[in-house]
Amino acid sequence: MKKLVLASVMALASMSLVYAPTLRAQDSDQITIKDVAEYNAYQMANTQTDPKAKAAALEGFLQAYPQSVVKKTVLDSLIDAYQSVGDVDKALSAATRLLQADPNNMKAIYVSVGIKKSQCNRTGDAQTCDDAAALARKGLATSKPGSLSDAEWKKVTGGTYPAFHSALALDEIVSKKDIKAGIEEYRQELMLFPPEETTRGTGLVDTLQIAEAYAKVTPPDAVNAVWFYARALNFAPDSFKPAIEKKLDYWYKTYHGGMDGLDAIKHQAAATVFPSGIVITPAPTPAEKIHAILVNTPDLRTLNLSDKELVLAFGAKEDAEKLWALLKDQPTPVPGTVIDAPVSGLKVAVTQAAKTTDFQVSLKAPIACKDVPGAATLVKQVKDYILTNGAKEDTDKIAALAPDYTKPVSKIVLEGTVSVIKVAVTKDAKDTKTADFIVNLKAPVACKEVPAAGSDFGLQAKGEAELDGTYDTYTQIPATATMEQSAQIVLREGVVVPAEKKKPVPARKPAPGRRAAR
Repeated sequence: MKKLVLASVMALASMSLVYAPTLRAQDSDQITIKDVAEYNAYQMANTQTDPKAKAAALEGFLQAYPQSVVKKTVLDSLIDAYQSVGDVDKALSAATRLLQADPNNMKAIYVSVGIKKSQCNRTGDAQTCDDAAALARKGLATSKPGSLSDAEWKKVTGGTYPAFHSALALDEIVSKKDIKAGIEEYRQELMLFPPEETTRGTGLVDTLQIAEAYAKVTPPDAVNAVWFYARALNFAPDSFKPAIEKKLDYWYKTYHGGMDGLDAIKHQAAATVFPSGIVITPAPTPAEKIHAILVNTPDLRTLNLSDKELVLAFGAKEDAEKLWALLKDQPTPVPGTVIDAPVSGLKVAVTQAAKTTDFQVSLKAPIACKDVPGAATLVKQVKDYILTNGAKEDTDKIAALAPDYTKPVSKIVLEGTVSVIKVAVTKDAKDTKTADFIVNLKAPVACKEVPAAGSDFGLQAKGEAELDGTYDTYTQIPATATMEQSAQIVLREGVVVPAEKKKPVPARKPAPGRRAAR
């Protein structure tokens, strides 16, 4: 989504954080420029009204008088001049030079933090983020200068400390990838702002940023994300409201399950920065929803197959076991999409001396039906394939058969056989092409009798091919980073019932006295 880019984040940096004394030549109670030429050069540079001309004149003064007693004051003015013309790189250079001359200069620290934070936010460069954070820590640790009163120092820190915590938050999230630490820095920042300052400028931007952080932390903190999205929505410019509202609605509905009550949250968030007494009722968990369905379903056997799978996948152990007690050892059709029907064996027909002998060979590893060698393959190649891929106890029966002069093998025909069919029944399983039902067949069937992967089993009553089996076992599979929780249901004694062949439509006999149509 777009970032809130309001009036310059650096606007606050233009405030006078350094109270420079008045300069006067030959005045013993002020900073004194003893050299008249130096004094005149300073006055000429400092009285320029055009910011570009003033910046150039101040740079010229520093080149001419690099060790001037007013060096710090000139660098301070130079920062202002570069900011006035929007030249952040030169403003940063001036601030850096001021820090070299005056390491604890709060204005130079503040301006440097603001510019480097902006660069960090724009580029994501870890070193730039770290540099901004290091300067921010320096600013927070800087002591009050003796020349400032407590009231003046309070004003200075009130304007700078929130910005320092903002830079630290961004560094934690972007450079260090520590979202929780970033959230704490954002909270420190927002607590330092007067409430009205969080409705505009940096305070508003970081109200949105803390909402984003709560949404991205692991696990997401939906309640706090909702609160700060709602507060940002209340005060954001109109052009930003749709993007913010979309995220607010998403997190509220995800957590609560509906949109009721959101208007009240928006109203509360407009009145205070931090949530106080906020109550958002979480949506029922899948297990709770399933329990409610079971309570209101008198006969659980009437649930359709997909719903039964959902109960076994997401239901609490007690509810899943209650349903399984009714399903165990019961027959059922399995309408769904074929995910896999691996060939686990070969039916081998060996023709030798005009006599055909049938063998059943189990394969060492399953293959696809399409990979079974065809009938045109040479006898020796077929035999070698069987001996290489078949289980030894089965191939030993064939090993003695070989082309010879007395009983040559004239033909070997292979037919793949399938013992297990894996099917996706629920919509989620079909979408992810994951089998949630595994049917172990009562007897192996030929590849030609099994629909190809991607094809569907239906119901025989509708004239469709049907896969039947008997409930045997089920296992709840926990969620992973890429897959949600599911169940794997295993059936035994499976059979494939072919689709009913359509009967040919009998020819209509012509009515008496009429000729048959030609």
